[in-house]
Amino acid sequence: MNQSTVMPNWLRQRAFLTPNRVAIFFENKKITFHELDQLATKRAKQLGSLGIVENDVVGLMMRNSLEMVVTIHALHYIGATIVLFNTRLTFKELTWQLNDAKVKVMICDDEFVQIVDHSFHTICTSEFIRLEETELNFRTQIHLNDVATIMYTSGTTGNPKGVQQTFGNHWSSAIGSMLNLGLHEQDLWLCSVPIFHISGFSILMRSIIYGIGVHLHSSFNPSRINDAIINEGITIVSVVSTMLQQILQNLGEKNYPNTFRCMLLGGGPAPKSLLLACKEKNIPVFQTYGMTETASQVVTLSPEDCFSKIGSAGKPLFPVQIKIMSNGKECAPYQEGEITIKGPNVTIGYLNRPDATDEAIKDGWLYTGDIGYLDEEGFLYVLDRRSDLIVSGGENIYPAEIEAVLLSHEAIVEAGVVGKKDERWGQVPHAFIVCQRKVSEAELFDFCQQRLAKYKVPKGFTFVSELPKNASNKLLRRKLKEKLDELC
Repeated sequence: MNQSTVMPNWLRQRAFLTPNRVAIFFENKKITFHELDQLATKRAKQLGSLGIVENDVVGLMMRNSLEMVVTIHALHYIGATIVLFNTRLTFKELTWQLNDAKVKVMICDDEFVQIVDHSFHTICTSEFIRLEETELNFRTQIHLNDVATIMYTSGTTGNPKGVQQTFGNHWSSAIGSMLNLGLHEQDLWLCSVPIFHISGFSILMRSIIYGIGVHLHSSFNPSRINDAIINEGITIVSVVSTMLQQILQNLGEKNYPNTFRCMLLGGGPAPKSLLLACKEKNIPVFQTYGMTETASQVVTLSPEDCFSKIGSAGKPLFPVQIKIMSNGKECAPYQEGEITIKGPNVTIGYLNRPDATDEAIKDGWLYTGDIGYLDEEGFLYVLDRRSDLIVSGGENIYPAEIEAVLLSHEAIVEAGVVGKKDERWGQVPHAFIVCQRKVSEAELFDFCQQRLAKYKVPKGFTFVSELPKNASNKLLRRKLKEKLDELC
């Protein structure tokens, strides 16, 4: 192993450097980096008693909590690879991912145990208290090339793909963010986005790398967020547009203190009306573009550019390069093409999917499938997030996954799913279906709810005699979108 790729274990090093700084604020508790190190050490010894050892693959299905933070660090003390599962998955979806990742032990909150296949070794968080501690060899060093986490993202073929994120990916993401946003001594990052998403997990990594505290919320609550910003010294918050809209509505006539310096906004370009509302409140909004494959943001638009560059995601972070490609050639300014990204935060590839990896990563460049263009100053404009992708409340939904479920219904011959504009969520799935016998919407809702996470279930169905296709018999989604616009 090249010594340049080896670093001290991040939490242990942070606990050594700044032991008395507060690492986590959670439900009226303050945990210093020293205390977090102690808790993670104890938890690692407990998990060791389950037979978890270095290089094992361990699944986590937990809500944001101190227990989750401690468990993540404990598993990295052991040297295990963590698979972070979306808490909204169904039994069938979770079972597929557990098998694909070859998970040895599954750790979950008690409320999720019923959706875990009993053939997997599973332990609930309430059982931690009974676990004996065992002595084990801790990983005192981090190898930046090692896979730290795996997060599943929907695939265009209907099967999700496990994105492998190395310690180096997380390190580069944190450093790139710091070089862009700066680092202040009193920084305190509020995290109400799920830790099982890259947006939440990246905040934990920044905390131990920067030595700043995380104000952790178990779930999104606009009133609690506003109270924390106004009264508890929050300086940075990560949100998506739907969250920011609710935060502004709840804020009312109140204003934030001058110490608040960044509302980091992901999940797609913000509406102009939302930006104007934030400007009136002197709320600094930093729009971003990123994905699971890039270990969080790779492009950010600073507040000073948000009105002169409306619709732009911004410029790339310091370690990142961006090109727009079309037909194998780099595009000129304003010419539309596929967004490609190169940098140390780009994934090494998809788990068990060399075909998908080779298709997505060529000569070190990640071909995102997203369509966009760069202006003459290098600002990125994202026109379509993978063309058929539905972004609903910050969740990425691929229509093909929903279509595969619909086509498993005996009455359905063909299915096409597109995003429908929604005031609250941005977009929601809507299905066009061709049936061979009469079937009710209620039956289809029930059918999908048993097989899909709630946010993936179509919110409406349109019954048609045929779906629009091209000469190659490929579904023309743009025609379905036009049809949906007519219906609306």
